[in-house]
Amino acid sequence: MKKKLLVGLAVAALVVGSLVGCSGGKTDSKTTTAAGGSAASGETKKVTIAATATPHAEILEEAKKALLEKGYDLEITTFDDYVKPNQVVEDGEMDANYFQHITYMNQFNEEQKTHLVNVGEIHYEPFGIYPGKKASLDEVADGDTIAIPNDTTNEARALLLLQDNGFLKLKDGAGLTATVNDIAENPKNLKFEELEAAQIARVKDEVAFVVLNGNFALQAGFSVGKDSLAYEKSDSDAAKSYANVIAVKEGNENNEGIKALVEVLKSDEIKKFIEEKYDGAVIPSN
Repeated sequence: MKKKLLVGLAVAALVVGSLVGCSGGKTDSKTTTAAGGSAASGETKKVTIAATATPHAEILEEAKKALLEKGYDLEITTFDDYVKPNQVVEDGEMDANYFQHITYMNQFNEEQKTHLVNVGEIHYEPFGIYPGKKASLDEVADGDTIAIPNDTTNEARALLLLQDNGFLKLKDGAGLTATVNDIAENPKNLKFEELEAAQIARVKDEVAFVVLNGNFALQAGFSVGKDSLAYEKSDSDAAKSYANVIAVKEGNENNEGIKALVEVLKSDEIKKFIEEKYDGAVIPSN
């Protein structure tokens, strides 16, 4: 049974609703703006952006000062799901978002009939296999359970990483839309616990291994460089397919504030910040 993104979205909304007491998935609506200063013209214009907390909002916070010098006051609202940030941009409530990779955005557009477009590839978060009850991939045993994401794009990504490390073999042609139903060979009779991506780290003490993308690994206290047992390489197909982007609604590509933001986020200063802060869990795009 191939999962639809819509199922993953519904699960995400229910999970977030249980956490914050309202369906739809917005967090505590934490909003921050840059303070003081102005451009040479003496005026600043507000740019609004939706983001998830780690690493996206942190990177945006670092970019605020440089953007303010260009005449733009950045207002960041954080969310803890993968649905609402796209909805607020599609509805025109915010100028842009920064939380998702390009493959997810394209899938979201296809299934939700939205009109989001990529205006800048900023970073890449390598997927990794992390220890659960077992500390080494060599310890995998018959019947072990591995927790993986349940949304269409990230489930495929997790399965491809597991295949690359000898856990399983997918059917010929199964690629960026693979699901557990595309597993052709499973010599260890592994079981897969499919969960909303944000919830996977919570079951690490109940399963043999967990497969996490970079932001959730960071939130769980993992270091890609020190804790991952295996992870996607920077020259892999995944690195090309899962770049995290600044997204706007189609028609807003030439928004001058967004163009200025992308320029700042691609600067050497922000690249250096990312490399120093995230220990390989977040890698700047070229």
